[in-house]
Amino acid sequence: MSTEQNPNVVRHHYQTKREDRERILNQRATIIWFTGLSGSGKSTLADAVERELQSRGYKTYLLDGDNLRHGLNADLDFSESGRQENIRRTGEVSALLFDAGLIVLTAFVSPYRSDRDKIRSLFPEGRFIEVFVDCPIEVCEQRDIKGLYAKARQGLIPDFTGVSAPYEPPLHPELTIHSHLHDEPACTQQVIQTCEPRLRHDTP
Repeated sequence: MSTEQNPNVVRHHYQTKREDRERILNQRATIIWFTGLSGSGKSTLADAVERELQSRGYKTYLLDGDNLRHGLNADLDFSESGRQENIRRTGEVSALLFDAGLIVLTAFVSPYRSDRDKIRSLFPEGRFIEVFVDCPIEVCEQRDIKGLYAKARQGLIPDFTGVSAPYEPPLHPELTIHSHLHDEPACTQQVIQTCEPRLRHDTP
């Protein structure tokens, strides 16, 4: 799928900037990107973190990998190119929400390190927080109520991350959560403690 820019399409620059929206919302737009294997607890943790942030007055939006594949990314498969386009589109949507001044949480396997690095490059320094939800694949399989790992090991689901497709863990994430060692409230607080100081509008 081509992402080349048409030379006849010229970007229009508006007077209202992200900084204006941040001032009105009284927060710093930030991307909190949860990555990890299927079953690691990304979506559950992102949901809990969003609820906690909202309780503290932050304006947020959560993008979930499965949900986007029901709409915006419904035409994509799970091949390497399909996964890359899935993350590229998600990055662009995140950038729009970021420009709106929101705190954007994403829960995606996002298995390729280079794809995550490309998304990071879209945002100013310090505004992209990569949260690696690190969980052994054995535990992920035990948690798998959908039975996806079992189907993948039977060859019924091709290109399944961790089984027949690779997962490249982050080298230098802002935060690593060991979801198999701590319960949801403890993991949530770890994320909040790392992220909230960066979200306040008065943060330098």
